[in-house]
Amino acid sequence: MLLEVEGLTRSFGGVAANEDVSFSVPEGAIVGLLGPNGAGKTTLFNCITGFLRPDAGRVRFAGADVTGRSPNDLARRGLVRTFQIMRVFPTLTALENVQVGALLRHGGVGEARRRALRVLDELGLGARAHLRACDLTTAERKRVEIARALATEPRAILLDEAMSGLTPKEVSDSVALVRRLRERGLTIVLVEHVLEVVMPLAETVVVLQQGRKIAEGPPPQLARDPAVVAAYLGPRFAKA
Repeated sequence: MLLEVEGLTRSFGGVAANEDVSFSVPEGAIVGLLGPNGAGKTTLFNCITGFLRPDAGRVRFAGADVTGRSPNDLARRGLVRTFQIMRVFPTLTALENVQVGALLRHGGVGEARRRALRVLDELGLGARAHLRACDLTTAERKRVEIARALATEPRAILLDEAMSGLTPKEVSDSVALVRRLRERGLTIVLVEHVLEVVMPLAETVVVLQQGRKIAEGPPPQLARDPAVVAAYLGPRFAKA
C-alpha cells in the first residue's frame, strides 16, 4: 500500500473531528473520501498531509511512518494536496504559481519555469500562463492549484473538493483530468461531499459521518448501504 491511515483521531476542544479512522490506498488507485458537510473529511486530509498533528493513530507513506511530518517533508516524499478553499497566490501569474511547486525538485529558476509551463500545457492552461491568478475563472484557479501540486512531481495527490463550485461542463472536464492523471500512474484520493462526482471515478470509497468511518467499499456496494443512504438522505430512506 502506498498510503495507510491507522486509527487516526483528532479532537478540537473535546469534540472529535476524526475518531479512529483507518483506510489504505494502493499505488495507482483512485480512492474517494466521502461524507456530508462537517463529516471530518478536511481535518483528516490535514492530519494526513502534516497541516495538523493527530492526537492518536499514525500515517504511513511508501512504507515509512510519516505521522506529524511537515507538509514540506511530505511533499519531498511525494505526497501533496490541494485545498478546499483555494490557496493560489492571486497577484502572481498562473505560471509563477506553478513555478513555486516546481522549485521543490528543480533548484534552477529556468528549469522550474520550463517544468511549470509543461504542466500548464498538460492541463490546458498554456494560453493562460501569463495571466494573474485573480483574473482567472474559478475552474482555472482550481486547475492552477492542481498544476502547482503536479509540478512537485508527486506519487500521490489528495484533492480536497477540487470540483466544488464548478459548472456541470467544468466538472466533466475535471473528471476527465483525474482519469488522465491516474493513467499516468498517479495515486489519487478525492475528498467530495457530492456522490455523483466520486462514484464514477473511485474504485474504493471511504464514507465518514461525524468523524467516524461508517462504510468502505466499491461504489455500487455503498450505493445500497443503509448507513450511507441514511447519512445522505436520512433514516427514513435507509429503511425504504
